[in-house]
Amino acid sequence: MSKMSAAATAAALIMAGGSHAAAPGPVFVIALENHDFTQPSTYKATEQIFGNPAAPFINSLLKAGTSAAQDVSYATNYTNVPGVHPSEPNYVWSQAGLHGPLNDNDPYPNNIVHKPSLNALLQAAGMTWKSYQEDTDLVTVDGKLTNTVAPSSKWTVPLVSFSGSSPTYTNPYNGSNVYGYAAKHNPPVFFKATNGGDNIKPSNPEAKYYAPLQQLAVDLTNNTVADYNWITPDLDNDMHDTLPGGFTYNGIHYTGDAASIAQGDNFLSKVVPMIEASQAFQNGGIIVIWNDESEGGDSGKYTLTEIVISKLTKGNAYHSAINYTHSSDLRTWQEIFGLSPTQGQAWLGGAASATSLSALFVAGSIPPLRGPRPGQ
Repeated sequence: MSKMSAAATAAALIMAGGSHAAAPGPVFVIALENHDFTQPSTYKATEQIFGNPAAPFINSLLKAGTSAAQDVSYATNYTNVPGVHPSEPNYVWSQAGLHGPLNDNDPYPNNIVHKPSLNALLQAAGMTWKSYQEDTDLVTVDGKLTNTVAPSSKWTVPLVSFSGSSPTYTNPYNGSNVYGYAAKHNPPVFFKATNGGDNIKPSNPEAKYYAPLQQLAVDLTNNTVADYNWITPDLDNDMHDTLPGGFTYNGIHYTGDAASIAQGDNFLSKVVPMIEASQAFQNGGIIVIWNDESEGGDSGKYTLTEIVISKLTKGNAYHSAINYTHSSDLRTWQEIFGLSPTQGQAWLGGAASATSLSALFVAGSIPPLRGPRPGQ
């Protein structure tokens, strides 16, 4: 069955009230940092992603007629919410549709947002969410980080940023000894309803919603992923930083900003196929490769990465020039999870006036998903 006919069949089943497996399944958002998808050729501070040889995996998703692009739709006019910078305010916006603290500080003592958020709404409605954060919940020995994942009973809400290098730690994606967790890239920690208060101990009641990135593979294998999953690579795998000495990728050694892009593309080339191979993805799962903020400007000349992978997309590298922002994602998730005004819940901030991402999907394939997914 072709991509389009399979998606059309899924949509027909949904509209006819047929198989529940055809409905939108879990959402997986993978967050990237500090690069434009497209930008003017005159802007030189950072390189763009589209067409960049340092990002072969991402660009393979955008080539119509290839197997890699089969389940892919993407936006060509996804822009920064005007004036929302630096990183942290964009992560807050992704959950609440409004301005948070306009800095990159850790949540406590002064950066808590006292407004409703998507994760809080999901939690209150009996649906599930999970924040997978690279480099968190790893055992330290004599003050040095290791690759050993702590027992789940020891996991915490990662409220405090940390970074460094350790001879007893090797990053499973880039092979370096460098690590770096940034709370500013972990949106639910900025809302008291989803961070459990200023408590970095395992006793924090919200700790069960946070996991080390290694747990993602386990949850995919066991088909126990949440309804909404936020995945943040560490600072050297999300295109934020460049490894000391650069990075060799597919036999090519990159330095400077190109190395940052290659490091992030390498991460995606390993994690995205792992999600795609899961039952969760095959049963209506949605992967979003998302970029936090534009570099150089907030106009349509500086666009952000917004790539959607799902059996329910129009697929074959379909692309839309509709203007989207982070509010568009938020509106779409509220629709999917049955948390919109038609279900008695107000739109979250900017979601009220945003255009949803529905044009990237086959018509009728994004109805509200009321309540937890089957089997939960």
